[in-house]
Amino acid sequence: MKSVLFPAAAALILTAMPAVANDRYAERPPVVVSPDLSAPWLLQLGHKPGRVLLKNSRRAFPNEPDKPRASAHDNIRRLMGGADQVRTAAVAPQEKSAVRQGMNPVYLPQEVAYSGSEQPGTIIIDTVQNFLFLVEPGGKARRYGVGTGKPGFEWAGTHKVTRKAEWPDWRPPAEMIARERAKGRNLPAHMAGGPENPLGARALYLGSTLYRIHGTNQPWTIGQAVSSGCIRMRNEDVVELYERVGVGTKVVVM
Repeated sequence: MKSVLFPAAAALILTAMPAVANDRYAERPPVVVSPDLSAPWLLQLGHKPGRVLLKNSRRAFPNEPDKPRASAHDNIRRLMGGADQVRTAAVAPQEKSAVRQGMNPVYLPQEVAYSGSEQPGTIIIDTVQNFLFLVEPGGKARRYGVGTGKPGFEWAGTHKVTRKAEWPDWRPPAEMIARERAKGRNLPAHMAGGPENPLGARALYLGSTLYRIHGTNQPWTIGQAVSSGCIRMRNEDVVELYERVGVGTKVVVM
């Protein structure tokens, strides 16, 4: 009897958690309980019903064909050969971690081919496909999944990393504070760095802009257009990138 009640109780507790009081981040996706009550339950990634994101067709790799984005559940089913029962124990450790975070594993770091003109050490951000590429020698690049600007907050340009910070403080710009106040939501003027900070574990500041490449305390938003213009990464990934690039690194946002 205990094995039947436990998943339902766990789902009830998770759904009772308070929502984030700031819509610059997407809401946590719903908990999906496996039909097999002895199997682990999963967080499934998905946009809000009815939400349509319209973006232009810029891509870091123009010769790469468009691919429909699968949900985390669909991607794991593919890895499992289409099995009806998805069991996280049969998935690679990083992919299991992504599923726990509610993130599509396609956005996990991986090595890819690169044939563009940018020099090794350059960061390229594709805001259509939601990938960040760190160009490497030998026609390769390290690819990471990112979250990008929501409709109305998209931008493109070339900058350099002007500053780096570990567990950065967050000071919302005046425009954001005013915008949220008009919606009846009050943002703090300052939030100290830490696990609950929206900027996450690391931040790379871009030129003299207000934009940053930074971590996040909401990894399930990776792969989506949900920010106010900043480029967000999983904390694990931004820590890795932080160690691999320095002040002065060229950043191309497409």
